[in-house]
Amino acid sequence: MDEPVKRPALPQSAAVIGAGTMGLGVAECFALAGLDVALVDATPDLTGRALQQLEERVRGHVDAGLLPPEALERLRTVRAADDIADAVQTADLVFEAAPESIEIKREVLAECDARTPAGAIIATNTSSLPIDELAAFVERKDRFLGMHWFNPPEWTPAVEIIRSTFTDPRIVEITREFLLRIGKRPATVASAPGFVANRIQFALFREALACVEEGLATPADVDALVRSSFGFRLPFYGPFQIADMAGLDVYASIFDVLSAGLGAGWEAPESLRNIVAAGRVGTKSLAGFYEYSDDERAALLIERDKRYAALKRLLDTFPVGSTPRSEA
Repeated sequence: MDEPVKRPALPQSAAVIGAGTMGLGVAECFALAGLDVALVDATPDLTGRALQQLEERVRGHVDAGLLPPEALERLRTVRAADDIADAVQTADLVFEAAPESIEIKREVLAECDARTPAGAIIATNTSSLPIDELAAFVERKDRFLGMHWFNPPEWTPAVEIIRSTFTDPRIVEITREFLLRIGKRPATVASAPGFVANRIQFALFREALACVEEGLATPADVDALVRSSFGFRLPFYGPFQIADMAGLDVYASIFDVLSAGLGAGWEAPESLRNIVAAGRVGTKSLAGFYEYSDDERAALLIERDKRYAALKRLLDTFPVGSTPRSEA
């Protein structure tokens, strides 16, 4: 009889290199998930202050009712390391959160690579730097990847796992399972400028800013529209499933209007025209970017309405606060 495949062990200890906003938030997540955490910043003095800030941060979350009181006890698993070598010496996972500078990351990653145990995963937190380029700074490229968290890291579920050309697929899977285990929602993406999330987010911001510059609306009105229209739907569904429910033929028609009015760059993508031409126009045809049975379509649409109604009730209970005055 074949022996069961042994699942690789998930990280039980972590070193967080860099104690800024992201590093502290990730250290909090790791500690609350039960990991032993070594935290280090540029100097011992900064590291000591960072440990104090971490306690204050968690105490604030406890006082606000966001975490239970025992969360403060779990911070006992976090220690201030003397330097990078001390921080990484027994780590299963090294999380580099140095400033977004190639030169700084070159130095930090090389030190991590030289001092980290052979079996450890080395992850860099970057929102835009190419992972293949950063991989040049480590020798064990198969165990190196990007791990892009989003601010505030304690509460934002998404984490982009960015594989390099050299990353061992098994390391990607271990990292993915680890992130799921600590309550995150990871997505695996390839290395490219801005990866996926920031590419989409900055396309949104570029157009939001253009609408203000063209005099179509104020920043406050743009924010209100985004929050209460597609932003209202995005907590539950991504852009492809939202498009399926709206109708891909409708999307193609809207692109025609945008192209006529705004010019080059707004034409409907060829892939969208092809899928519409094939009769796959979304839930109403039981096929679009996804496929649906009659029962699945009915269940999706009623579940959508339940979710949206629940979110509306929540927003009505916690209305948006006052909007600062706009300079635009």
